[in-house]
Amino acid sequence: MTAVELMDILQQRFDTNMGRHKGMKWEIVKDRLEKNPQKVKSLKQMEESGSEPDVIGVDPESGELIFCDCSKETPAGRKNTCYDSSGEQMRIKKKIYPAGNAIDMASIMGIELLDEEGYRKLQEIGEFDTRTSSWIKTPSAIREKGGAIFGDYRYGQTFIYHNSAQSFYSSRGFRGILRV
Repeated sequence: MTAVELMDILQQRFDTNMGRHKGMKWEIVKDRLEKNPQKVKSLKQMEESGSEPDVIGVDPESGELIFCDCSKETPAGRKNTCYDSSGEQMRIKKKIYPAGNAIDMASIMGIELLDEEGYRKLQEIGEFDTRTSSWIKTPSAIREKGGAIFGDYRYGQTFIYHNSAQSFYSSRGFRGILRV
């Protein structure tokens, strides 16, 4: 996918989903992306993993545009992942091989995992993860005890759960954000 093709996809998604970014103009988004080619590379990786990135807001402090994974279900190219490298290594030692881990994959892509607040805000603009779940940024107090948190949307409600960081499932991936 070329940068031009990606921009066309992003513009079409932006125009189709105006409720995610009320009052925003595509020209501002396009200008910001043209000035940040490294961020465009990150968006390309997000798109290629099946995440359908779209603008969901503006950071009130920095003025940065916030892109988020807006695929209906957790991105297909990011499933079967443990939470972090420590959890992944525990599985590998047992000769069980996940597809990677959310923290390292997000870092390679140049994005951040959504935190609990961000995940809940995402659920306010649509119903995401109705059949899947997504790892979200875990507070260090939980991670230090071996756990990690994830979220999903069931029965008209956003749920946040816990699991061991070494867990991985075919229906669990991760969602991220990119600030531009």
